[in-house]
Amino acid sequence: MIGKVIRGARVGGLTRYLFGPGERNEHVDPHVVAGFRHPAALEPGMRPDGSRDVSNLNGLLNLPLAVLPPGTGVDKPVWHCVLRAAPEDPELSDDAWAAITHEVMNHVGLARYGDDGGVHWVAVRHANDHVHIVATLAREDGRKPPLSNDFYRVREACNRVERRYGLRSTAPGDRTAARRPTRAETEQARRQDMSEEPRVTLRRQVAAVAAMADNEAAFFARLRADGLLVRERFSRRDPGEVTGYAVALPGHVNRHGRTVWFGGGRLAADLTLPKLRHRWASPAATHHNFVARDAAWAEAISAATHATDRLRSCRLGSPAAADIAWATTDVLRATARRLDGGPYGLLRRAADAYDRAARAPYGRIPISTAGSGLRAAARIIAQTSTDDDRMSRAVATLLGQLATLADTVAHLRAAQRRTAQALAAAETAALLRPACQHADRRHLQPERARDAAGEADKTVAAPVAIAARDFPNPPVAGHERLHPVPRPIPVRHPDRPHRSRR
Repeated sequence: MIGKVIRGARVGGLTRYLFGPGERNEHVDPHVVAGFRHPAALEPGMRPDGSRDVSNLNGLLNLPLAVLPPGTGVDKPVWHCVLRAAPEDPELSDDAWAAITHEVMNHVGLARYGDDGGVHWVAVRHANDHVHIVATLAREDGRKPPLSNDFYRVREACNRVERRYGLRSTAPGDRTAARRPTRAETEQARRQDMSEEPRVTLRRQVAAVAAMADNEAAFFARLRADGLLVRERFSRRDPGEVTGYAVALPGHVNRHGRTVWFGGGRLAADLTLPKLRHRWASPAATHHNFVARDAAWAEAISAATHATDRLRSCRLGSPAAADIAWATTDVLRATARRLDGGPYGLLRRAADAYDRAARAPYGRIPISTAGSGLRAAARIIAQTSTDDDRMSRAVATLLGQLATLADTVAHLRAAQRRTAQALAAAETAALLRPACQHADRRHLQPERARDAAGEADKTVAAPVAIAARDFPNPPVAGHERLHPVPRPIPVRHPDRPHRSRR
């Protein structure tokens, strides 16, 4: 079940919409299923013309707002939450929806069970698969209702409801998802025939440039070289100190003709300037500036192999595990950028899919040796070429090893109970394997290139499939595995017989 929270200023227009025919006459039998009073006492009356009279309901909802002392209210006092079940879920009865909406209001804290002084609210159902909760943000006792982390509270309540009613399981609100484009951005992109919203394009380009740069001067220079507009933000206390940045696409303007800027934090939590500086502080940040082509691919393969092995030996809550998962996105972004187009079109999708799996929910991610090696590998990849058959085989080896690394990250996230991140990493591995086959016409399989950095010829030899293991160590306190994590299936040529291990 999905819950979406929207804030508004006036309740009248919202209730007229909920009890009206809808934009395309899609509202069927709108009626109250729950509220701060018995549903029958909140149900709007019927006018002679068949429309619903919501004036009494509006008055009841607005009553707590009217008695608030001046200056004590909130700017947008209307709290609107849409709860929607999945298409494959069984149809819920009005009684079930009533129980669900009471659970949500209780868990958010707006109207707890047994609290007679909570907010005024109503739940309206006008379709089989969803309901709308409308509440005004003022308590009957004159106090402000709690609104801390209301979106995440709704998500938690939805997860509880799924387990109780056997509904489709959805991801928890783990604060790792990137900001989605707003409705206005989506509609503008559709009107202007854009392939995707500018926010998405900028996030991909900035993330790729951040992976290939080793300091902020190179970062800003690469962004401008890519044709992006860049605006640096300076400290008011120290005018010479850069504290942030914003980027924009040329020609992307609002209705007033002004350029639409996106700060790094509006693109992704790990693209703020402080987070990028932390990434560039890696011990390996300035290494490998000039590497021969063959040795470059060998070092990239070796770094991915070492990171996979190191991740398998980490505990679930290890800072090194978090850093390796985070640094893997740099290699994927750099590889997708370096091999963009043609048979490697899946790489960009793989990097986009992995984006969520890379992030930690809170705080700063420490630097680890294996993570630093992956970041160095990303900068190495940016300097290489793939214009001959030998490099094609090296690319196949690297992509195969990255698929194994993504599988290992999926195991880690599953063991940490981060379902959305585990699925993102597993999708990445599934996208990398076909790209690996495209890179090598012989459908070579990834090898454990332990000595790759020393001799490039060894790294481009026929790879041997890796049988990925389950995440090996027991979880630390507070983390228990919900269910066994399935083993990833190694890529094999469809005509090659499988040799069982003895």
